[in-house]
Amino acid sequence: MSSQYKHIQVSVDGSKEADLAFSKSVAVAKRNNASLEILHVIDTRSFQNVSSFDSAMVEQVSEDAKKKMEDYYERAKSAGLEDVRYHIEFGSPKTIIAHDFPKKHKIDLIVIGATGLNAVERLLIGSVTEYVTRTADCDILVCRTKETGIAGI
Repeated sequence: MSSQYKHIQVSVDGSKEADLAFSKSVAVAKRNNASLEILHVIDTRSFQNVSSFDSAMVEQVSEDAKKKMEDYYERAKSAGLEDVRYHIEFGSPKTIIAHDFPKKHKIDLIVIGATGLNAVERLLIGSVTEYVTRTADCDILVCRTKETGIAGI
């Protein structure tokens, strides 16, 4: 590899695959002395079909996401990463993960799990991972297997 990654994005959704992607992203960021941007996207389309939609629901989802992201942040810091931030975005996960966020943050590597939480969406309209790997402008690391030697992350 002739160049190092400097700005790494890991996309997490609470699934086991996302947790694996997070662990691998920490290892890659450490090897490359890179910044790590931990990204969670709240899919606003899921609120459109709720008849009793209210702001309390959005606040609860946001608060749950914030707690998860703070945990990821602390795990990255404990693993020795200095330059790490987390972000919670609202909108279409596919577009934000593949295009909007990487462009805004000058991402040169996206780390993502092979599958995520939403099996129904995967069957009906294709997976987020498939879309990201097909359309993103930077390198993609799709995590399928557990990497050894990352205990405690």
